[in-house]
Amino acid sequence: MRNGRSINWTQEQLAWIEAHKHMIRREAVALFNEKFKMNVSLGAYVGVSKRNGWKTGRDGRLKPGNVPANKGKKMPYNANSARTRFKKGQTPHNTKPLGHEWLHPQGYVYIIVAQRNPHTGYKHRSVLKHQWLWEKKHGKVPEGHVLKCLDGNKRNTDPSNWECVQLGVNARLNSKWARLRYDEAPDELKPTVMATAKVKQSLYERQKEMKA
Repeated sequence: MRNGRSINWTQEQLAWIEAHKHMIRREAVALFNEKFKMNVSLGAYVGVSKRNGWKTGRDGRLKPGNVPANKGKKMPYNANSARTRFKKGQTPHNTKPLGHEWLHPQGYVYIIVAQRNPHTGYKHRSVLKHQWLWEKKHGKVPEGHVLKCLDGNKRNTDPSNWECVQLGVNARLNSKWARLRYDEAPDELKPTVMATAKVKQSLYERQKEMKA
């Protein structure tokens, strides 16, 4: 489209576009307009190329053996840039101290502890407070298990308020098909809901073993 009207491409113009399909299209359309004294938009140029299957051959990925243009070159000195660069050993201005707590939107409490961050290598990291306290008392949460909040208040991070349950049991406690979800049950019924989920999971695993 040009000014809201369809472009009647000539055979010469189409042949030119096909012959220059490997060029960067922004540059190609500029040359095209200069040669044919037209004002074709980049969108129209790309559109006719795609309709005719004329691809540039570029996928945006670096090829094996590609050497960056700035390899081995030092960044030219700039006073403003140097002033704001991050220095080795420098602590980010938003770093929180040990023991700092924050509330996740899902209601869980996080705390900054003296553990090396496996992603950044920093000496401190943010962890779930209830899990950190529970593991200090009982040891690491076993594989295939999670900690379930017993009273429904995730801010209550005391280890006594969390129980280590199987993933299957946790799924039953939270299932949308359950007659009564654990978190929605009255406090006096929560123990019954928990016990029922454990029995059902145990029966499921026993039946699975018998079929194996």
